[in-house]
Amino acid sequence: MISSCNKKHDPFLIDKHNIGNLTDSTQVKDLESIYINDSIVKFVGGDEFTGNINNIDIYDKSGNHLLILTPDEALDSTAVIDNIRVMDSRFKTAKNITTSSTFKDINEAYKINRIDNLINSINVNVNEINAYFTIDKKELPANLRFDMKLTIEASQIPDEAKIKYFMINWN
Repeated sequence: MISSCNKKHDPFLIDKHNIGNLTDSTQVKDLESIYINDSIVKFVGGDEFTGNINNIDIYDKSGNHLLILTPDEALDSTAVIDNIRVMDSRFKTAKNITTSSTFKDINEAYKINRIDNLINSINVNVNEINAYFTIDKKELPANLRFDMKLTIEASQIPDEAKIKYFMINWN
């Protein structure tokens, strides 16, 4: 019991409801205290060209790009973080999935709930950790690249297919 209280929280662990010290209920105004030793870059633009989305970039003190956060409401300090793009390979799930993982790694570690066929990529959805992994269609066999109406199955995706984007979605 005492050892579990002294256990240090891993600032790079991805779980269903948190990524490091960030949780699914974290508000934009809390970011300054969570990332006190890091740099927070907020894009502040009018909504006429940005589609009313204001991403927040998090960099560590060495300049490494850690995360891109998207709040559920633009320009609102009480908005919660809705979507996160994992940029740094030090972030990992409890089953060691990182931005450097392959499709085989994901498929062996988690149950794939859905595969979405998009124009230039596919999204591999894993509900267990509220994540989806984008894989460029260039990683797929030629017969799967051009028809968006195709239903793509996990067995059709090459094991060595690389992750283009590792996203956490809390909405």
